[in-house]
Amino acid sequence: MPVNDLAAARAFYGTTLGFPEGRSAERWVDFNVYGHQFVIHEIEGADSGGANPVDGHEVPVPHYGVVLPWEAWHALVEKLRRIPSIQYIIEPYLRFEGEVGEQATMFLADPSGNALEFKSFRDPGQLFAH
Repeated sequence: MPVNDLAAARAFYGTTLGFPEGRSAERWVDFNVYGHQFVIHEIEGADSGGANPVDGHEVPVPHYGVVLPWEAWHALVEKLRRIPSIQYIIEPYLRFEGEVGEQATMFLADPSGNALEFKSFRDPGQLFAH
């Protein structure tokens, strides 16, 4: 993911969100995000993009998402509520309530304005349902 300030992004992903750091070099860092490799690269002038309407919200495009187990998503919400510097793009809520694909979701911005989605399904089989 492109970031404008590697030090600020490293602090956000590593310290604020608590993702363990893996390999790194002068202009990039790997993080372990719930068992997946998430790589940030410092690139001057990185642009975070626009938005599309979904369920009454402006969902950022592009965005990077992680699907968590139901309990892990709620634990992350509680952790983030205690961090005043977190910038929500879309506050935690239940999307498509009572419909196919019902999910708990939230969107955050990193220091470079990149959008991150964390979501969960009570029924993981609904992930790709339509």
